Amino acid sequence: MSTEMVSRRRAAGLFDRISKSVHAIWQKAAFRPDVAVILGTGLGNLTKRVRKEATIPYAEIPHFPRSTVMSHEGRLVFGTLGGKRTVVMDGRVHFYEGYTLEQVTFPVRVLRKLGAKILIVSNAAGGLNQAFKKGDLVLVSDHINLLGVNPLVGPNDNRLGLRFPDMSAPYSERLIALAQRAAVEKGIALKQGVYLAVSGPCLETRAEYRMMQNLGADLVGMSTVPEVIVGVHGGFEILALSIVTDVCDPDHLKPLKIEEVIQVANESGPKLDDLVEAVVEQLPHVR
Repeated sequence: MSTEMVSRRRAAGLFDRISKSVHAIWQKAAFRPDVAVILGTGLGNLTKRVRKEATIPYAEIPHFPRSTVMSHEGRLVFGTLGGKRTVVMDGRVHFYEGYTLEQVTFPVRVLRKLGAKILIVSNAAGGLNQAFKKGDLVLVSDHINLLGVNPLVGPNDNRLGLRFPDMSAPYSERLIALAQRAAVEKGIALKQGVYLAVSGPCLETRAEYRMMQNLGADLVGMSTVPEVIVGVHGGFEILALSIVTDVCDPDHLKPLKIEEVIQVANESGPKLDDLVEAVVEQLPHVR
């Protein structure tokens, strides 16, 4: 079998797996979302604001990767948020868990196939910008991919997106403006910055933090960028929001535990929930 035939078969296999996942979801919940939300570490409380129609554990969806990290519930929550039909990913998977980036981003493909056009991604991140403090809410304006790999490497299926998607503006200026306006209306302090993605799971050294600062990054984390790349490839309009859970000051670095990250995310999560709900509420009806 030629290399070209193998590539075509692999691309077709991804499309078929997406279709099987979507079919299985629709067997349990005949739901066509307009908005999709991905919740990061410690940020699962947004699901309490959803007027639920259905909840499906990832384990019940064929080919769907399962969350293994603390605070990631591992379920899709369908319902109404801010007056819009919304699906929430309550927990994500990460590259460092041993998944390939195709697996990490597979849920984004499924969310798009379900019908969602708006993607809101949240995460807990380290603050490289020394003007940031624990608990700050930050709009992601751009990103730097230091994962060492791209989720689009490999055969491309034109049914899923273009071979060479443009990444000059992965984060929607329209959604950023909506978020800024909603933050003012809600009295939420909202900063803005560049998110840098690394593979993890270890946290960075002092020298690495200095390098990241010199590269122009304001935030560092272990997620989001692969999802955004695939989201752009699939035609999503995207907004990303970070909660600063620790300050990455290379000159005054202290050991950090995941429990501390989750605690800060839990404490600041209501601000994020308020903002996401307000943004969704301001969206015109997509359909």
